[in-house]
Amino acid sequence: MMPTDLLPFTQPWVYGLMAALIAISAFLQGVGGVGFTMFAAPVALMICPELVPGPLLTLGGLVTLMTAIRERHHIAWSPVSCAVGGRIVGALIAVLALGRLAKGPLSLLFAGLILLAVTMSASGLRIVATKLNSGIAGLVSGIMGTLTSVGSPPLAITLQYHTPPTIRATIGTILAIGATVSLFFLAAIGHYRWHDFLLSATLSPFMFLGFWLSNKARHRVGATALRRGLLIFCVVSSIGLIVKTLWLWK
Repeated sequence: MMPTDLLPFTQPWVYGLMAALIAISAFLQGVGGVGFTMFAAPVALMICPELVPGPLLTLGGLVTLMTAIRERHHIAWSPVSCAVGGRIVGALIAVLALGRLAKGPLSLLFAGLILLAVTMSASGLRIVATKLNSGIAGLVSGIMGTLTSVGSPPLAITLQYHTPPTIRATIGTILAIGATVSLFFLAAIGHYRWHDFLLSATLSPFMFLGFWLSNKARHRVGATALRRGLLIFCVVSSIGLIVKTLWLWK
């Protein structure tokens, strides 16, 4: 009999779909530095909402940590320090908001801001990774990541003009630290428990598989293609965020 903590996976097709989703998302994260929760969260919320945000944050934090370690020599530490500071503040704001504000309007607001940022970026406006911009990106990432597990779009937009290895390593470092902070805050208010850890553990082999496959593909992606991919990922994540929020309101 399936343990009570793993009830969402009693149907084989649900487990199979989530396993494939996690593997593909980890592959994208390993290649481009973003993509894990942006692709996984919208589908997970509709099919297996128990995975959002805790279990996906756990898996996302681990895969981003592995990305950062793999290319640690390319980490841009200045954006990391500023973004992590903003991420901690953002995570605290998100935790306070969980008990006081409606989640739906916040998610729609963040999705709209992402679309606006992508439009500005695609128009040719350069968003340089200054200390202020990195801090703001970290703040927004902390709020979004803690509430929805999707926290990489603001970071991707801010760092889009760096080299691919620097993007992967820097975003990976920020997200790994940020996910740990968010999980700590969520656990403190009872939104992350043993049940959530078990769900992430059952999907971790597929996360490792996707990351391993990314090792063979990451050097084949050019800077221009990666920049376009990052913007597309941001659009997909924001649209997914809107769709899943409206879905919850039905």
